[in-house]
Amino acid sequence: MINVIGIGQNRENMTLGALKAIEESDVIVGYKKYINQIEDLIEGKEIVKKGMGDEIARAEFAIKKSKEGQTVSLISSGDPGVFGMANVLYQIVSKYDDVDIKVYAGVSALNYASSHLGAPLNDFAAISLSNILTPLSEIEKKLRYALEANLIVAIYNPISKTRKEPFRRFKQCVLDVKGENSLIGIIDSTFEPPKTTIVKIKDLTEDIVNMSCTLIVGNDLTYVQDDKLVTPRGYVIRSKIHPLSQNHYEKFLNGEIVHGPNRECEFYPCHFEGQYCDFCYCPFYPCGDSSTGGEWIKGKGVWNCKDCLWLHTQKAVECLREPLESILENVEDLKTKKKILLKIRRACLLNNNPKDF
Repeated sequence: MINVIGIGQNRENMTLGALKAIEESDVIVGYKKYINQIEDLIEGKEIVKKGMGDEIARAEFAIKKSKEGQTVSLISSGDPGVFGMANVLYQIVSKYDDVDIKVYAGVSALNYASSHLGAPLNDFAAISLSNILTPLSEIEKKLRYALEANLIVAIYNPISKTRKEPFRRFKQCVLDVKGENSLIGIIDSTFEPPKTTIVKIKDLTEDIVNMSCTLIVGNDLTYVQDDKLVTPRGYVIRSKIHPLSQNHYEKFLNGEIVHGPNRECEFYPCHFEGQYCDFCYCPFYPCGDSSTGGEWIKGKGVWNCKDCLWLHTQKAVECLREPLESILENVEDLKTKKKILLKIRRACLLNNNPKDF
């Protein structure tokens, strides 16, 4: 039996199943740095430490010991199925008969990074920048498609002393696809606790990244809140419809609201010259999504929209108005159909990146 053990980023991340499997093993095999992290768990066992780059040798040795009837723990950092030893072992084990394998998941670097950065993960991709085994052209293709699909992207192995070109191409790719204001979260595990940094891609430099870093590239809706990186999912927050909003949408449903700038209004322009006034009162209030500039007034439970200008841009209004006219049959639909409305909002946001405003 070979147990492929993910020990996570540190001892606190190991599962009870992984601890039990190590306890029941006769032989422990792994990269010496990972073995050193669990030395107190493996006293009295046969221990085989290998260097970085000896992954095939580790797997072959584990198979050999297993064939001799011993229970082996093959140690991997993070999760063994994410750029770890499970991939290596399964690639070569088909050469042999009767080798039992059980994989014990661990906390991967991207999960560990996410937990320290806040809540950046939504739909995401994990991509390694290591070009030791993978051509740069393949890495760039994966990056570009993931970024164009607006996925959150977790970056493994971002840079080393001898591998700087993949990092440079990564940065240029993000600049090309997402623009200079795309948010990057960095977790540096050479520190304990890990060092957390959030920068815009234009400010990402080689001197703040190393091989022990995991990078999280935000999508078009990711924002910074209280020094944490957050990617909203679009949950519905219910509230009463304000009387002024009620009055506005009664007129909206009756076709009485001007399309475009309402220069007849005594308050025009309340935000910026040329603003569109179709949605003087937000049909999504409160959206609870700070990606467009809104925020909660702490301790008051009130959503503050004063810095959200997206709703009054021409592109946003032209994207939103027709769908809302087809969905809203009465003002109460602002509450009863809010989930549908928020999906329309999200679709229009992704057509008009809020970071451009």
